[in-house]
Amino acid sequence: MSTEESQKLWGGRFTGETDPLMHLYNASLPYDYKMYKADLEGTKVYTQGLEKLGLITSDELTKIHYGLDEIKKEWDADKFVRHPNDEDIHTANERRLGEIIGRHIAGKVHTGRSRNDQVVTDMRIYCRDILDEKLVPFLKDLINTLVKRAEQEIDILMPGYTHLQRAQPIRWAHWLSSYATYFTEDLKRLNQIAERLNVSPLGAGALAGHPYGIDREFLAQGLGFNGVIGNSLVAVSDRDFVVELMFWGTLFMNHISRFAEDLIIYSTAEFGFIKLSDAYSTGSSLMPQKKNADSLELLRGKSGRIFGDLAGFLMSLKGIPSTYDKDMQEDKEALFDALTTVEHSILIATGVVSTLTVVKEKMEAALTMDMLATDLADYLVRRGVPFRETHHISGECVATAERLNLAGIDKLTLEQFKEIDSRFEADLFETFNFEKSVEQRDATGGTAKSAVLKQLNNLKSQL
Repeated sequence: MSTEESQKLWGGRFTGETDPLMHLYNASLPYDYKMYKADLEGTKVYTQGLEKLGLITSDELTKIHYGLDEIKKEWDADKFVRHPNDEDIHTANERRLGEIIGRHIAGKVHTGRSRNDQVVTDMRIYCRDILDEKLVPFLKDLINTLVKRAEQEIDILMPGYTHLQRAQPIRWAHWLSSYATYFTEDLKRLNQIAERLNVSPLGAGALAGHPYGIDREFLAQGLGFNGVIGNSLVAVSDRDFVVELMFWGTLFMNHISRFAEDLIIYSTAEFGFIKLSDAYSTGSSLMPQKKNADSLELLRGKSGRIFGDLAGFLMSLKGIPSTYDKDMQEDKEALFDALTTVEHSILIATGVVSTLTVVKEKMEAALTMDMLATDLADYLVRRGVPFRETHHISGECVATAERLNLAGIDKLTLEQFKEIDSRFEADLFETFNFEKSVEQRDATGGTAKSAVLKQLNNLKSQL
């Protein structure tokens, strides 16, 4: 057997050397090194389980933990030396452990353990840490930034749109609250996923279970898991948590994309509702006057990338037989890319929101009286006229103003209104007030100041 094969965790069965291209094709260290901390942590607790069984001595455990701590220092300082035959993070760490404490003792750490349960344990720890340390707090920061801005700018009115056409007046804070609401729902879903992924596969072996009766509950507790996966076949093969995380990322980025699209439109010269900070804009290599919303365009574009990660892995996963298959190695690059992209996207979105400038005058200048046509219909509803009838009457008022080339329906005279419907009275002109319009919509979820403040307080309570 070659020296190369003897250094592999699976080399004993093979007598010939691995094709160099196959080694590259098979290796995952270039990306799964990210899990070094989780891998070392898992090995620490696993060897404690072996010591409980009497499979290693307390002195050996002390030496193993010393070696694992030294390896972590090397990774932390970016001084870990990778060898050509380091197939993955598990191989690399075990090889280095042997160099530090001797191969005889280091060779015991894998007793009863397979890379099948080892790798998925690492992945669950890694994902849990990313959620706890980055995604959840970063997402909370984004939501808080939206909420605080909404509180500060609650008096600014703007057009609300359907079909990208002016519809009804709303508060700018109402728009901010809408995306804070989307992202709060995303946060809830993320917390639910975090709960589901936090179960331990360690001690399941390759597929059939542990041959020495290791205490899996002890291992789970030591690694901060809430319990164990009760079927060893499922323990080594379950990647539902990977799919769930990437689906979550896809849905979140869908929300981010729509958020970005709105702001891109609002930042154009045609709208001019907001101005982006220079920190989140770029220029043109040809046209010196350009200020491009590249941060927002990238947020919109990267949403497709995350969906691609999910779709690609689902196609790899759907046809494989039960328990572990090498196809599952395709989970990591897609997952790591999705997690990193989402993390960066949250930070960019937070930066954009916290630094943009609102052009209040442009927002309010975009409000037009035709946006109060529904309020005109409501005026008659309050006088007992059925809404279906008032809808038609209000539409006739809009059509009449257009036919007469008037600047808006508020320019019709009382006589002209009465010609359309005799139930109009002089107080109808009080309807043509944008502040009054938004304040009438004070039911839960509406755009009245009291309703928006209630939304913001509710969002803060959920954080």
